[in-house]
Amino acid sequence: MKKLLYILLAIGLLSSCKKYLDQVPDDRLTIEETFRTWATAQRFLDNVYSRIPDEFGQRNPGDNTNRGLWTGGCDEADYVWGFVQSNDVNIGNWDAKSGFVGDYWRNFYKGIRAASVFIDNADKIIDLTPELKEQAKAQARALRAMYYFYLMRIYGPVVLMGEKPVAVDATLQIPRNSFEECVNYVADELQKAAAVLPVDYSSDKLGHITKGIALAFRANALMYGASPLYNGNTDLAALKNKDGKQLIGQTYNPQKWKDAAAAYKAFIDEFVPGTYHLFTKNDANGNFDPYLSCRDVFLTDWNPEVILARPDNSLGSRQYEMTPYHSGQDSRDVRGSGGLGATQNMVDAFFMKNGRSIDDPLSGYVKTGYSDFRAPNDKVTQSIYNQWVNREPRFYVNITYDGSIWLNKSYPNIVTRLYNTGNSGKKTGGNDYTPTGYIVRKAMGLDKWDIGGRTLMLIRLAEIFLSYAECVNEADPGNPDALKYINLIRERAGIPQYGSASLPAPVGQAAMRDAIRKERRVELAFENNRFFDVRRWKIAEQTENGPIYGLNINADLPDFLKVVPFETRVFNKRHYFFPIPSDDVDNDRELIQNPGW
Repeated sequence: MKKLLYILLAIGLLSSCKKYLDQVPDDRLTIEETFRTWATAQRFLDNVYSRIPDEFGQRNPGDNTNRGLWTGGCDEADYVWGFVQSNDVNIGNWDAKSGFVGDYWRNFYKGIRAASVFIDNADKIIDLTPELKEQAKAQARALRAMYYFYLMRIYGPVVLMGEKPVAVDATLQIPRNSFEECVNYVADELQKAAAVLPVDYSSDKLGHITKGIALAFRANALMYGASPLYNGNTDLAALKNKDGKQLIGQTYNPQKWKDAAAAYKAFIDEFVPGTYHLFTKNDANGNFDPYLSCRDVFLTDWNPEVILARPDNSLGSRQYEMTPYHSGQDSRDVRGSGGLGATQNMVDAFFMKNGRSIDDPLSGYVKTGYSDFRAPNDKVTQSIYNQWVNREPRFYVNITYDGSIWLNKSYPNIVTRLYNTGNSGKKTGGNDYTPTGYIVRKAMGLDKWDIGGRTLMLIRLAEIFLSYAECVNEADPGNPDALKYINLIRERAGIPQYGSASLPAPVGQAAMRDAIRKERRVELAFENNRFFDVRRWKIAEQTENGPIYGLNINADLPDFLKVVPFETRVFNKRHYFFPIPSDDVDNDRELIQNPGW
């Protein structure tokens, strides 16, 4: 643990001002220099912000910006390149010494300590009003709580470091707090911050922590605390500190769902529709267009659905992964890799146009053959495999399939062919091809792939609606709000609502739970939720374990269309949590390891 703390203390500002805190251990005078004026103190706070995850950079997970491995590390997708570490997670080839395991632990704690340093010293700033000092401290307080929440999602119960930054020469032996203590701390800290934070900022401060961001994270933390992984999970009865303190509650507490539901409802009552509302867009004729609405919510920066977004991100990297190889095209603007493949498991999760799942006998789903079909926003009709015909609009927002027309209209009617010798197939692309026969498309821009400047959306209102629906269904079965908020999502997606003339409403808590989970899987596909959802629901041993399916990428048509397992994944009970990095467990005799590691 002492080694960890020295790493935590070796934090700087942005690269241009690293001198302020790189003088370890003699950093006390430099702290005084840093917090004398707002110009330098603000740069310190900017560094605290830099730990917000850059989830567009998942080919290289971890590192200083806490890039996730969540998209390729769950049943949604897979990366073609062997160096991508989510591939190791998928097959169980990782442990407490893996680099990304230590990265998340160290870097979020760096952010936590930096936030504490700011809170502890912000009152020294001589050229900032008391009101603005309190707002700045509230931003740091919220960021600190958010970083604890990110740690908790990954490692489970963590160590709460307290209000004051730890002294540079401290030698600590600290046990983990219980998950309930962690949730309560995060929720309380975010409530305190929200009381001071503004609802919004001027345009030059977009991306700063607002009251809405703080309260959204607060509700999310409460929902996690209520979820099956943490609420009465007897599988983790052995997860105790050395003094016998239980770290995961062993008795199911329904009040936790009620508290989470109340937090989401309070958020909605305060902010919707005045501050946030679901993004919608009309077509050229002025008519509501569900495809454009679901697509452009990711392409329109700071639209009214956005709660948290990161301006600085790895957009070009992600768009390279989503742009097919397109052999034969002259411009690299439309030539990428297609290396982030959507699984057949995810493809099959999308509804049909009539709002029914493909396994519903009334869905109209056809497994074989071709039909002439024009996908939303395409200008020409194509002969398309029937499995991809008449799917809901979100399918066409999320998935590039064989025969799709590419999005960049500056190069009209580029048809993506994903079979083995097609223009984006395995044999054609060499090292750059989809491993599944499909390519993730969500949040892909309409221009060249090698471009930056667009924000990375991390939380949006649709997620809040679905989380509230889940919590209220668990807390109060039969409450009409569960149906109301799932139907608001379906209405924007352009598919029939439950309880309409063409689609009956789910009956009973279990059926509603299933409907909510299906809707969440589709609406939030490739948005870094699924990895954690299947864990907190305690279903990952089913969804993340065993064969994962795609198309037969080694063949041309028609054999390409055969659904085949492309990987056998490994998930057992120990994988619900990451291990604590081995160095930290070795250095802190009170820090117990997660079960199975």
